[in-house]
Amino acid sequence: MDVMTATPWQISDWHILLRLLLAVVLGGLIGFEREQSNHAAGLRTNILVCLGSCLLMLLSMYGFSEFVNETNVRVDPARLASAVVTGVGFLGAGTILFTGKSITGLTTAASLWVVAAIGLSTGAGFYFASISVTLIMLLVLYTFNKLERKYIASRTEKLLKVQLTDRPFILKTIHAMLSDRQIIVKKLIIEDDSERDSPAQMMLQFYIRSPKPDGDWVVLDEIKQLEGVSRVSLE
Repeated sequence: MDVMTATPWQISDWHILLRLLLAVVLGGLIGFEREQSNHAAGLRTNILVCLGSCLLMLLSMYGFSEFVNETNVRVDPARLASAVVTGVGFLGAGTILFTGKSITGLTTAASLWVVAAIGLSTGAGFYFASISVTLIMLLVLYTFNKLERKYIASRTEKLLKVQLTDRPFILKTIHAMLSDRQIIVKKLIIEDDSERDSPAQMMLQFYIRSPKPDGDWVVLDEIKQLEGVSRVSLE
C-alpha cells in the first residue's frame, strides 16, 4: 500500500506509471538473460508477460473502485491475479517440448511463471519483493546454469548418430576418436541403412557420456571428416 494513497481503492496516475515501468524493467532483466541463452521466451516475451500481469493486478485492485460502496457488489482484488497464474500456465506449456528421449523448455516455462508473479507483485505495490525475486532469479538462472554445465552435463546421456558407408575398421576408428576425448560409450546400435542397388550403408547410434560437453562438437567435426561419413548428429 502506498503511503500517498488516500484510500485502499485509489491510486494516482503517477503510481500506476511507476509500477508499469518497473514491471518492464524487471521483466526485461529476466528476458535479457533468457535472450542471451538463446531460449524461446526472450526479451519481448518476458517483458510482455510481466507488464500484462502488472496491468491486470492494477485493474483488479483499482479498476473497480467505483463499485466498492455498492450494496450487492463484492470486490475481490485476488480474482484476476488467480486468472493470470492459470493463463501463464498455458503459455508456459507451449514452451515445453518432448523430443525423443528428452524434455526441453521446463526452465523457460518456470521462468515465465515467476515473471508473471513478479508482475503481479509489482502491480500490487510490493516493490521490495519484486526486485528481490528478480535478483534471486537472475542469480539462479546464470549461476546454476554454469554449475549444471560443469558438474551435471557430463552425467547426461546423449545420442550420437553417424550415417556412413560400410568400410573396414570404420567403427574402430570412430570408437578411438571418442576414447581419445574420454567420451564413454554406454550403448551402441548398428542399423542396416542400405537400399537396393546402392553401396552398403550403416546407421551407428552411440549413447555417450562426455566429461567435457564442449568437446562434443570437436569430435563431431572429426567424425564428419572421415571418408564414407555422410551425416552426423548429436541429440
